[in-house]
Amino acid sequence: MAVEQQKIVTNSPGLVDLSALEARRRIADGALSAVELTAACLRRIATGEEAIQAWSSIDEGYAMGQAERLDAYRRTGQPLGPLHGLPVGIKDIIDTRDLPTENGCALDAGRRPDEDAWLVARLRAAGAVILGKTVTTECAYLAPAKTRNPHNLEHTPGGSSSGSAAAVASGMVPLAVGTQTGGSVIRPASYCGVVGFKPTFGLIPRSGVLRTSRRLDTVGTFGRTIADVALLADVLAGYDAADPDTTPAAAPRILDTALSEPPVTPRLAFVKTPAWTGIEADCAEGFAELVAALGDHCDEVELPRIFSEGAAAHRRIMLTEIAHNLRHYYDRGSERLAEETRSAIEEGRSISAVDYLAAHDWREPLYAGLEEVLERYDAIVTPAVAGEAPAGFGSTGSAAFNVLWSFVGVPAVTLPLLTGANGLPIGVQLVGRRHADGRLLRTARWLVNTLGA
Repeated sequence: MAVEQQKIVTNSPGLVDLSALEARRRIADGALSAVELTAACLRRIATGEEAIQAWSSIDEGYAMGQAERLDAYRRTGQPLGPLHGLPVGIKDIIDTRDLPTENGCALDAGRRPDEDAWLVARLRAAGAVILGKTVTTECAYLAPAKTRNPHNLEHTPGGSSSGSAAAVASGMVPLAVGTQTGGSVIRPASYCGVVGFKPTFGLIPRSGVLRTSRRLDTVGTFGRTIADVALLADVLAGYDAADPDTTPAAAPRILDTALSEPPVTPRLAFVKTPAWTGIEADCAEGFAELVAALGDHCDEVELPRIFSEGAAAHRRIMLTEIAHNLRHYYDRGSERLAEETRSAIEEGRSISAVDYLAAHDWREPLYAGLEEVLERYDAIVTPAVAGEAPAGFGSTGSAAFNVLWSFVGVPAVTLPLLTGANGLPIGVQLVGRRHADGRLLRTARWLVNTLGA
């Protein structure tokens, strides 16, 4: 299996295939308008949406109206925001005042919030065009939704941020926002062949985002390049008093750091994790080639057996908090919920308080163990998924290679560097220290450049 950059699926090259950073430069220079870029995205959606089904709500007039106002603002000569004129897709568990937010759930059909989520308000202030709402699995859990994988329509795009990943992969939008509680950014990004970034827990406020698990829910970003996901995360990072897991801090300067050159040649730790027992042959072969290509820059490191406790602890916390946070859906109409959602709530209700609290006790000791590795290495390199996107739509795939990192709250990014036996993309996941998000993305850029991908 070749180590290579997975080509993004497009019908023909054009404005929609520009990176967000390049599109931003052209808009700032006056070579491209917000109206032109937004119209190009809407044309791509018109040609591809029937097959891919990445969007839960889109209003062409609404999108174009935003673009026209942004172009009018630019003509005043005033300073432009960091996302001026760039269309962004918003996962449909994130409140938008002008578009429905239905959480992928029949019980929320027609729901229209009165206010934007904190992050949507931040996007508007930065000059983004809110293009539309992307499909989510029901309540951001496991029940497959309607979206198809742009690389092969008979395969899953992953979940729960399925629409966000597929929309970026198919050139419908340059940037999209998703969320991850287990593997809901990294997994669909890997399956769809785009860059997906799950930042440090608490970096991006979640006010106005459907809560499934306060201790795990993390907002993430999708783009075609590492710089693109850094740009979007940079804008969204911040403090919100309404989200108790955010903290007042200086701006993280994620993009500037990501675009800088490493002061010394990075060293990577190849970590299989306890999930390696489920690896598929083509993915294992690809990682063997990757590690060999990196030579002295990469060592295999084995995590202590205690790390096998991470997945079970993550599951206990996630399901207990899902049972609490989604109980109103169950009480209003459990028969209208998907079996996966209903079962999660019921299992969560059966977990004792003692077991729930004991699961929290694993988080900091496991992170301390990771810190020992990350004191010697710039990042951990590990699979994003077990292999290619599975065929069929009975499942969104396994998050086994993601839950440990979600549990301990570290940043993770997946890069479309491998191709599986059936020609579908497989992501390479890099993991870094908490609050070193820019450094992780800088190391990711070094890896891509080193491989010549």
